[in-house]
Amino acid sequence: MSEAPQTTETETETARVADAPSGNWVYRVLPRALWPHAQLARWDRPIGWQLLMWPCFWSAGLAANVASQAGLWAPATTLWHLVLFITGAIAMRGAGCTWNDLVDFKIDAMVARTRSRPLPSGRISRRAAIAFLFVQALVGLLVLVQFNGFSIALGIASLGVVAIYPFAKRFTDWPQFFLGLAFSWGALMGWAAMFGSLSLPPLLLYAGAIAWTIGYDTIYAHQDKEDDALVGVRSTARLFGANTKVWLVAFYGLFAALALSAFLLTAVAWPAYAGLALAIVLLGWQIRVIDIDDADQCLALFKANSHVGLIVFLGLITALLA
Repeated sequence: MSEAPQTTETETETARVADAPSGNWVYRVLPRALWPHAQLARWDRPIGWQLLMWPCFWSAGLAANVASQAGLWAPATTLWHLVLFITGAIAMRGAGCTWNDLVDFKIDAMVARTRSRPLPSGRISRRAAIAFLFVQALVGLLVLVQFNGFSIALGIASLGVVAIYPFAKRFTDWPQFFLGLAFSWGALMGWAAMFGSLSLPPLLLYAGAIAWTIGYDTIYAHQDKEDDALVGVRSTARLFGANTKVWLVAFYGLFAALALSAFLLTAVAWPAYAGLALAIVLLGWQIRVIDIDDADQCLALFKANSHVGLIVFLGLITALLA
């Protein structure tokens, strides 16, 4: 009886993406045929959906504090919203990345870090990628319609920014600003889901989250600055260059000031300020230690921003109990 053909280690490695962790659950759990889909959605790199999720959680936490002060807070409602935000963040981050790869596959083929992605490496067809994009978008739509009408309209409005983002690097040195517009949208959604409207605090939180996103994605973009220069891709990493630390102080400082303003306007309890203060310390540490020419360190510092998001959220949730 003949033995089934075995997959060689070389074949397995060529089916993975260069900058993704090889020990991720995707490669241990999913059948090999689904690996390209998981890579398109970045399921092997959860940092993206986490960074998309945290502004949603901040806004939901801020809204819960305001509702609690008015005696209107229902914990079950906030918990349900958080579940929806997690699900939506995973689905829409995946859809956004798939759209980004469809737009950028020719550029990705010229950049060392990205040429092993499924589309430029030929491991998935454009037709299959488009079909997968629609499946993920449908999941995101099913999540969105669980909210009130105002939130549904607000969520749909975000699609314009998401559609534009992959093209931004072609016409501006500030593609990180467009990413901030898209990735920070949840700072509006959490409040809207609770109250069915917007007011100044979530708008300040949104603006602060945009500044935070510009900061951390500038750090991320320093990984590719040499290749980006060769292929003509523009970024704040290339724009700021050796002055990156000064710009990080400006953007992280703006995030701190705007988030603090939102907290003051809503009169949240002291744990929220303690959480924000600790997050600011972590951002300051990033600025102090960053070496913009060390790609591995830039990636690690970029990922550390998920801890920043978690700490701000925990401060807001703890404030509910104070």
